[in-house]
Order: sequence, then C-alpha cells, then structure tokens
Amino acid sequence: MPYAGWHMPVQYAGIVAEHRSVREQAGLFDVSHMGRLEVTGPSALPAVNRLITNDLSRVADGRAVYGCCCRPDGGILDDIIAYRHSPERIVVVCNASNHDKIFAHFQTELSGRASLEDQSLQTGLIALQGPAAIALIERVTKSGISALPRFHFVSALLAGTPVTVARTGYTGEDGVELFVPAESAVACWNLLLEAGQPYGISPIGLGARDTLRLEACLPLYGHEIDETIHPLEAGIGFAVKLDKAEFIGQAALQTAKAEAPQRKLVGLRMTGRGVAREGYFIVDDRGQRIGHVTSGAPSPTLGHAIAMAYVPVALSALGTAVTIDCRGKAVLAEVVKIPFYKRV
Repeated sequence: MPYAGWHMPVQYAGIVAEHRSVREQAGLFDVSHMGRLEVTGPSALPAVNRLITNDLSRVADGRAVYGCCCRPDGGILDDIIAYRHSPERIVVVCNASNHDKIFAHFQTELSGRASLEDQSLQTGLIALQGPAAIALIERVTKSGISALPRFHFVSALLAGTPVTVARTGYTGEDGVELFVPAESAVACWNLLLEAGQPYGISPIGLGARDTLRLEACLPLYGHEIDETIHPLEAGIGFAVKLDKAEFIGQAALQTAKAEAPQRKLVGLRMTGRGVAREGYFIVDDRGQRIGHVTSGAPSPTLGHAIAMAYVPVALSALGTAVTIDCRGKAVLAEVVKIPFYKRV
C-alpha cells in the first residue's frame, strides 16, 4: 500500500502470525521509509541538541537518545532518535510522514550552525527484532552488540558491506536496527532471511509493526502525539531534560510541568464486546465526549482488545471504568497499567 511516498507491505503471512514470530522468535522489517538526516560540523552536537528535548551532551559517542522536536509552544513536531557518532556527526531518524517537515525545520534552524544532508535515499534501514535477534546478528556480523545495552550502536560488516548496528527498535522486544548503503540493502535483507531460517525468522509488514508497538505502548505520530500534544501529557516526559541547555519548546514545557495537567494518555482493556479504534470517543453518562482513543486493536499476545486513549485526569486511575462510543454502541473498558506487554 502507499505510505508516506513509499510502497509498503502490510502483511506477508498474516498480521497475527507475523506478530507472534517477533514475540517468540525473530522478525525482519524493511523500515527504509524512515527519514535519516546527517548533521555535521564543529557545532553539530550543540546545534542538534537545541532542536531536541533529550540531551545528547550527556551521552558518549556510540550512544543514541530518544526525544522530540517541539514547537516553541511545546507541541510535538515529531519524535526522533538521535545517534551520536561524534560531537561533529549526528544522525537523526525521523518518521516518514514527517520527513519533509523535519528536514525543512532542520534546514532553517541549522543554517549557519551546522551542515545538513538528507541520507534517506542513500541508505536503507532494516530492523531485526525478537528474542533470537541478537544471537542472529552476532552470528552474521561479529559486531559485539550483544555486550552493549540498548541505545548503543557499533560499526560492523554485513554481506561484506560496512553497516551501523544499533540496539534500538519499535516492537517491545530486544533487537537491532541496521543502517546500510541503499545499494546493499537487498543483499543484506536476503542474507539475514537466509541466515535466520534456523532462528525461525519471518519478514514482517506494517500491520504487525503496529500491533507490536501498541502492546508495548510506543507512541505513533498522528495517533498518540502530534503538534497539539506536548511530551509530558503523552507519557514521554523521560525524554525531556528541562535542565539542559536551551532548546526549542523548553519554556513552554517548564510551564506545562508546573501546571496541573488536564488530560492523560492511558491504557484501556476492553471489558465489553467491541474493539476501540482510533478516533472513537470516550463518553460520560450523558453521552458527552470527554476523551478519545488514539490507537486500538485486538492483542495477539494477550488475547483481548486493547487501546490507548486520552482521558481527563480524573478518569486516569487504574481500575477506572470508562465508556467508549464504538460506532454508536456503548462499550465498557477499564484503565489498566501500561505497557500492556513488556518482555521480562
């Protein structure tokens, strides 16, 4: 199907089968649609740090941080991962749907501060995720990534090609994301599929990618986060370092932290018969809209329907019962602890 200017696979063997493959063995994702922006120059580190909520100055080379690019009012332009190769070279991965917006934002804000190059078409990005992912990637790259914690990355060879192996992902499982030259992407993909057969590897499409990230409560731009939402109310305050050097949106987020929040992102377990989908409304006993569902689906791992939703803070306590308008049908749900799934 078309997605952000790319042709993307929704499913190969079926969403549930692919979902279970990642939870139980290993799955291979082509995520080359994600934007990859390279910032270089003597001031690359402080220049990028000014554009994100997390703090790259607090981590060493070979480390990555998750954060947000915000507007001055604190609204989220995009959530990103910034990879610190050195103080003079930072690679930022943004969402495909926001590529043009973030590239233009960086162009404007980095002008005169650092050099910016869009590497999105010169490189590919392949994700290998699941319990068997690290053993498989060590077998084919000898990268030593298994000895490093999450959000670290190293250089290695795959299919005779220099690649970057990052211990990051978007599934709730351990695994890696591989930055590869575009011309070598097919060879790398095929090598991983072939070498992964003893590990039960499967190719995974967008459908299972979405159910996997939903179970792990990982936000998706345009659903849990957008320009009308700030990181603190979206539950990603851990990626906001208010005490760092000045960054865009800092003052607004300091004010937001000092004020009482009006809404909160929560997890819901459907207790009535029905599936809450994106855009369905949370209603009060008079049928008035008081919140909305951001993402929802049947959970292949848990065996029941789950959802994430924004509700008034007064309704955010665990165990609170809420009513969802599912296409004109009132269906009950319960606020539950999130993430829905976390690998032990």
